[in-house]
Amino acid sequence: MTSALPFLPFSKPTIDEATIAAVGEVLRSGWITSGPKVQAFETQLSEYFGGRPVRTFNSGTCTMEIALRIAGIGPGDEVITTPISWVATANVIIEVGATPVFADIDPVTRNIDLDKLEAAITPRTKAIIPVYLSGLPVDMDRLYAIAEKYKLRVVEDAAQAFGSEWKGKRIGSFGDFVSFSFQANKNITTGEGGALVLNNLEEARLAEKYRLQGVTRSGVDGIDVDVLGGKYNMSDIMAAIGLGQFANIEAITAHRRSLARHYFEQFGSDFEAQSGAQLPVADFENSNWHLFQIILPDNGPGTRATFMQQMAEQNVGTGYHYSPIHLFTMYRERGFTEGMFPVSEKLGYLTVTLPMFYAMTKQDVERAVATVKSILIK
Repeated sequence: MTSALPFLPFSKPTIDEATIAAVGEVLRSGWITSGPKVQAFETQLSEYFGGRPVRTFNSGTCTMEIALRIAGIGPGDEVITTPISWVATANVIIEVGATPVFADIDPVTRNIDLDKLEAAITPRTKAIIPVYLSGLPVDMDRLYAIAEKYKLRVVEDAAQAFGSEWKGKRIGSFGDFVSFSFQANKNITTGEGGALVLNNLEEARLAEKYRLQGVTRSGVDGIDVDVLGGKYNMSDIMAAIGLGQFANIEAITAHRRSLARHYFEQFGSDFEAQSGAQLPVADFENSNWHLFQIILPDNGPGTRATFMQQMAEQNVGTGYHYSPIHLFTMYRERGFTEGMFPVSEKLGYLTVTLPMFYAMTKQDVERAVATVKSILIK
């Protein structure tokens, strides 16, 4: 029976009237591509990350590709990452001509298992791309100890981790390359878009070349191209949205953490034993709670699809993040097969994303939890 209550999506952006007005001002200004709003957004992001150089782009995918190019990663090199991420994380490795290598995930955090990552390192390994699933960082101390030991570059896929921390330090304020996404369902959005935190101005200047056809301008009419770039620049329209969103980042993060706490309270201490499902790590210090995900009990083929359909019938939206990358056709054709990463394969087909967004209320959480329990607990 379909619920009479309105549909509760798993994600929904919140754009306030001030931001809508700011976009209108950009449209009326006559300068709608990269301009003063982009510069202002980059300046605010740089301040947020402790003064590190930040450059913005039209996606959180090209940020990772450009980081790999700046690091000199290319044919003959291997880059280690996780099978549980949006496919872009591995695609960018192929895009620069390098070879993706996967390491299985930790069954509790659902992030890349750092023991397995270290075991996968070979003389050809030149970089690692950790992913902070749902906004929960990996053990950053261990990650960078491994990188230093083997002299590897790190491209942090922090697409979901804007506002997350590690031991009181913002993700992005330390480390090597740090890539963020501002896609529509992220904690702050520019519609589409991304940002890359870099180590120095030399890298920042190279990033600028890569994002706009490799062009360097000088004087009134001087122009040169010395690297192969693309068309990855952010527009002032996007940056105006980002500035409006960024103004609320502390409130957004605090509210999401409050919603996550309420999820745990509503599920209760006996939910896992009663249902056979698994809740996420209850981290309210480091994670920004971009997603709230549960792992379903394994009831055979169709487990997740059946559950998601039953949730939809009660007007509660769900998502899944993510299917195992190595089992997509393009990656099977590169030699990856079932059974190589068993934890990723199991959790990749049993993980469900529940509603979590800034406009949600505690009553929405209660509704989502009640619906889950009505399906899983008989």
